[in-house]
Amino acid sequence: MKYILVTGGVISGIGKGIIASSVGTILKSCGLHVTAIKIDPYINIDAGTFSPYEHGEVFVLDDGGEVDLDLGNYERFLDIRLTRDNNLTTGKIYQSVINKERRGDYLGKTVQVVPHITDAIQERVMRQAKVSVDDDGIEPEVCVIELGGTVGDIESMPFIEAFRQFQFKVKRENFCNIHVSLVPQPNSTGEQKTKPTQNSVRELRGLGLSPDLIVCRCSTPLDTAVKEKISMFCHVEPEQVICIHDVSSIYRVPLLLEDQGIVDYLCHRLNLLIEMRPRKMLTKWKEMSDRSDRLLEQTSIALVGKYTKLSDSYASVIKALEHSALSINYKLEVKYIDSADLEPAALQEEPVKYHEAWQKLCSADGVLVPGGFGVRGTEGKIQAINWARRQKKPFLGVCLGMQLAVCEFARNVLGWEDANSTEFDPETKHPVVIEMPEHNPGQMGGTMRLGKRRTLFKSTSSVLRRLYGDAEYVDERHRHRFEVNPELKHHFEGTGFQFVGQDLEGERMEIIELQDHPYFVGVQYHPEFTSRPIKPSPPYFGLLLAASGKLQNYLQKGCRLSPRDTYSDQSGSSSPDSETSEIKFPSLS
Repeated sequence: MKYILVTGGVISGIGKGIIASSVGTILKSCGLHVTAIKIDPYINIDAGTFSPYEHGEVFVLDDGGEVDLDLGNYERFLDIRLTRDNNLTTGKIYQSVINKERRGDYLGKTVQVVPHITDAIQERVMRQAKVSVDDDGIEPEVCVIELGGTVGDIESMPFIEAFRQFQFKVKRENFCNIHVSLVPQPNSTGEQKTKPTQNSVRELRGLGLSPDLIVCRCSTPLDTAVKEKISMFCHVEPEQVICIHDVSSIYRVPLLLEDQGIVDYLCHRLNLLIEMRPRKMLTKWKEMSDRSDRLLEQTSIALVGKYTKLSDSYASVIKALEHSALSINYKLEVKYIDSADLEPAALQEEPVKYHEAWQKLCSADGVLVPGGFGVRGTEGKIQAINWARRQKKPFLGVCLGMQLAVCEFARNVLGWEDANSTEFDPETKHPVVIEMPEHNPGQMGGTMRLGKRRTLFKSTSSVLRRLYGDAEYVDERHRHRFEVNPELKHHFEGTGFQFVGQDLEGERMEIIELQDHPYFVGVQYHPEFTSRPIKPSPPYFGLLLAASGKLQNYLQKGCRLSPRDTYSDQSGSSSPDSETSEIKFPSLS
């Protein structure tokens, strides 16, 4: 097993996740099986109870693990399926060590950070690195490990110490450290400054880890003199200094890394047994990045949510929209709308924001209402759904967005003025959305309906079923505590409001569609978590097709794109030994 540790310096949020994903993608395109582990030094057991403003979105895995959004990057870039154990936190490590101590496993010894915590970290990494993440079930050959935060943080010290020991345990030829650092360029002088990188590398070396590659994040390409200066002061060869400057698309990052000889270096440094294929191995990524730069036509989607001040709160949603827009050759414009600004109360308190929000909504080609929790802004979301339904604007509701679409229809079509979710109004006479019976209200973390569940299509004429390739069922990831009240379902039937997808028992309403509407779809699950650059999520793909006026033509052609919209059959896949000749929606694996 080869281990590649990615650390970060100077500032957090520098792009370690994209670098780690890109390194994995390059190695996977060389025919290797690659897995990824994200280490988060916070004491939380998982990311499930975080506010979206605190840490961005919570990414959900097949097994129901609520994890850091970087695992979403790994899954999208590498086209793999990870588990909750691929996300390691300080909380998980300490919890396991304390449980062992309580059981008496340490035979009365004093339990300390070194060796007990550091040993537990190393054991977890070595065990998880062997778990297959590909459909073929083959054990990975390379494990890319991203250490969150920055070097020098007090929280990450036990992990740095664990990997200092680890490099000797697994031998030098099996362990490599990539250090990602910032090279700032002040506007006043325009000069690229190397001192923050020097200090960061010095601190890392002082802790016992010596970087093999220094990846410099900068706004413009590194000058040769700057590269040589970093090489001289950071004790590495000039070819070990890699520049990743700001680019138009994240799909260009693997190409930048490959152009700077990272494959040759890693092959030599880690004794990787791979055939040195020609440079065409990343054709798919080049094609995607070239296509995203060439797009001329544009479509706009209004994202009506609560956490719009931080785009990372909806990272997977934005990526799913981008994948879909790219596949039909359209440039995507996302119009972020704070749902609270659409409410009548905002007209009195902040009329400028109110009118700006409605102007954005009315000028969008499609409307998306994503998931969320809490009562704030829900009435604004209902206003947006009502507008999309009446104006025949393409609409997609995800999780809470679907539940509110049911509430809106019940209020304005069925005439139940107080129809609501019991999450927001426990006393409502028409509880169209109720709490699931198995939810444990006494505890917050990990108590929702989480992970991959099966949804059966109940209608053969469903638009979404056709977008899914006329599948009888789909397996998608869930994250919710509330569900549509099955006892009130019959009131909606016969009004054109259909529950076209249900769970295996037929008790949970999973998919809604509205007849006589260009595209009005709601899903209880989160399809964005399984969207891939070359395999967009069908609900999002349908929204983009409808927003660009192409949906009916696409359905009439038997759900096939025109030749100019498909990727070439030489582009290959990020998966070894497989090729994608055309986009087919979706893969049900």
